[in-house]
Amino acid sequence: MAVRLCNPLRLPSLPSISTCKSSRSRVFSVRSCILEYNESRKLVLEVKEKLKKDHHYLPEGKNGRDDEDMILWFLRDRKFSVEDAIAKLIKAIKWRQEFGVSELTEDSVKTIAETGKAYVHDFLDVNERPVLVVVASKHFPDVHDRTENEKLCVFLIEKALSKLPHGREEILGIIDLRGFGTENADLNYLTFLRLGQVLFVDAPFVFKPIWQLVKPLLKSYVSLVRFCSVETVRKEYFEGETVPANFRD
Repeated sequence: MAVRLCNPLRLPSLPSISTCKSSRSRVFSVRSCILEYNESRKLVLEVKEKLKKDHHYLPEGKNGRDDEDMILWFLRDRKFSVEDAIAKLIKAIKWRQEFGVSELTEDSVKTIAETGKAYVHDFLDVNERPVLVVVASKHFPDVHDRTENEKLCVFLIEKALSKLPHGREEILGIIDLRGFGTENADLNYLTFLRLGQVLFVDAPFVFKPIWQLVKPLLKSYVSLVRFCSVETVRKEYFEGETVPANFRD
């Protein structure tokens, strides 16, 4: 189950009229946005009612069957298909319960977190996105327990989501591939970790055949991946002291 299935996102804010150049374009932009918002709102309420009627046993509240932010995210992800969104929502909510997402704490993932394999960066990137950094060379799937790895991944995603500014919807994932070896390869972990955008930094030659195996599993999410250098991370995604420590000079 991909972590992406449990990511609730915020409702979009209507853009300010002052962002448009001409009077005519302002009117068109605002009308278009209002129509889009109204249609989205109708679908959100439709999904909400169907879940209440047919799946009343599901929990309510944040990340529950009546969480309108999460409903909207799944509608978008399923191209506004009500039935598809409901099917995914049910799976996601049940999975959160079974996995015990709400029970995860700093203490519960402390041991695996101390490996330094992943962390949420203190600063947002230049696009105001929370940042999750994964240090691939510190990930050893044959040594570390898979369930503990997944718990850490989910906990960090939830932590990153809590840092989302209002109106923002994406998390930036940065996977540091410097020093990566075959002992660090883990197809399950790569497919489990799905974010708004993912940077593969300084990927070595040995990573290429692994990537060819992972790509078909990620399907449309492949378009969210960018291979880049440490220098690109510094210059294009952060400013000054906001650069993650392991990407500084």
